[in-house]
Amino acid sequence: MKQIRISDVTMKQALSLSFREKIEMSKLLDKLGVDLIELEPITQPKIDSLRIKSVAGAVKHSAIAVPVALNPESVALTWNALKEAKRARLQVCAPVSPVQMEYLLHKKPDAMIAAVRQTVADCLALCPDVEFVADDATRSDPQFLYEILAAAIEAGAKTVTVCDTAGAMLPNEFTAFLRALYANVPQLESVCLGISCADDLSMADSCAFAAIRYGAGEIKAAAYRRNTVSLPNVAKLLSAKGDVYNAACSLRTTSMKRITERIAWMCRTGRSETSPFDNGVREDGEGLYLTAHDDLTAVLKVAAQLGYDLSDEDGAQVYAAFQTIAAKRGKVSARELDAIVASAAMQVPPAYTLESFVVTAGNTISATAHVRLVRDGKPLSGVSLGDGPIDAAFLAIEQITGHHYELDDFQIQSVTEGREAMGQTVVKLRSSGKVYSGRGISTDIVGSGIAAYINALNKIVYEEETV
Repeated sequence: MKQIRISDVTMKQALSLSFREKIEMSKLLDKLGVDLIELEPITQPKIDSLRIKSVAGAVKHSAIAVPVALNPESVALTWNALKEAKRARLQVCAPVSPVQMEYLLHKKPDAMIAAVRQTVADCLALCPDVEFVADDATRSDPQFLYEILAAAIEAGAKTVTVCDTAGAMLPNEFTAFLRALYANVPQLESVCLGISCADDLSMADSCAFAAIRYGAGEIKAAAYRRNTVSLPNVAKLLSAKGDVYNAACSLRTTSMKRITERIAWMCRTGRSETSPFDNGVREDGEGLYLTAHDDLTAVLKVAAQLGYDLSDEDGAQVYAAFQTIAAKRGKVSARELDAIVASAAMQVPPAYTLESFVVTAGNTISATAHVRLVRDGKPLSGVSLGDGPIDAAFLAIEQITGHHYELDDFQIQSVTEGREAMGQTVVKLRSSGKVYSGRGISTDIVGSGIAAYINALNKIVYEEETV
C-alpha cells in the first residue's frame, strides 16, 4: 500500500501565534504523526533562527521543512538553524507563473531556471532532503513549467510540489493537469510528486484526493486551515477509502479530534488589541521535577526547555540557588525553577523604578490602572483600561515604554500562609526570541505582578542598551 506523506502548513498561514505557541503546536503535530511540519522562512535572522532551532529541538519524529530564497546566503543561514533537527528538509520555493516571476522576483524564464537549478544544488550539498515548490504552477506557461521541474529534479530535488495557488481548478481539471505533467516530465517518475491546493472554490480536499488517486505522494494540508486542504478531512478520506485506492498515511486518527481542537484553540485565540496577554498563558514542564542529585547540565537543560538562554555566569548563579533550595526541599518543580531564574539570573541596574500605582476594579466596572514609573529621574505615567487589574496595569506600563513584549508566562505562587500571605509573581517576557523573567513579592498580588513585569522589563532594556 502506498504511503502518502502529509506535510502540515498550519504555521505558514500568517496566524497570530506567539513564539511559545509555535513550539507547542509543533509538539502537537509531531504527536499527531504528520510526516513534515513546515515553518515560515527566515526574515529576521536572530529571532527566526532561534524559533527554528527551538522547534527542531522539540520535535522527535516529524521532519522540519523550511523555505530558502534563491541565493546561497539564505541557504546557509537556513541550514545553520535547521541542521540540528532529527529530520530536516530545505524547500526551494519559486513562483513559476509569468506575472509572479516578473513582479515578485523580476526574473526572466531562463534566469529563473538557472537560479532554481543552482539553489537546489546548494541545498543538496548540505541536506539530503530537498524539495522544489512551484508556486502558482497551474497558471504558468506549460512548457516553462515542464522545463523548470525537470531542471529541479536533475539538480537533486527528491520531492517536487506543484501548487494551485489560485484555487481555481476542479478535480477533473487538476487530474488533467497532473496527467500532462507526467506525460511531459518523465523525470517525475523518479521522485515524489507533492501537491498544494488553495480552497477558493471549496474544492481543495477533492482536488487533493483526486491527486492521490492519480499518483501524488505528498499532500500539503493544515490542521487548522484557512484556504488550503484540511488535514482532518484528508485523514478521514484515506481512512474510509484508502483500501480502495491502495493508499494510507501515518496520521493517528484516534488522536485527531483532540489534537486538532487544541490547535484550533491556539489559532483562534489571537492577541487582543486591548490585552498584553498573547494567546493565553499555560504552564511549561508540567509534572517535571529536579532533585538535589541533578547536576548543572540537567538544570540548564530544563531551563532551556522553559525557554531560557542562560549565559555561563547566569547558569552558575541559577545552579547555586537551585542547590540551596533542593538541599532543603528535596525536589524543585519547573515552576520553582522559573522563580529561581527570575531571582538569580541577570541582575541588572534598574532602568525603570516603580513610584506608585492605583488600580480600580469591580464586577460592574472595567478595571483601570494608573501607573507611575521613574526613568533617569523623570516621572512617567500611563493610564489604561483592561479586562482585569493585572491586564490594566501591564497595559499602562506598555503605554509608558511604548513597546509591546510578548507575555510568555504569568505565574502566581504563595510564599507564606495565612491572611497576610506573601504572594510571589513570575512574569516571563520575550524579546527578539529570548525569554527574560522577572520576580515580584508582595502581600498585594497586583503589586507583585507589576514588580515582576518591571524586573523583566529592566533586563530587556539593559541588554538592548548594552549590545
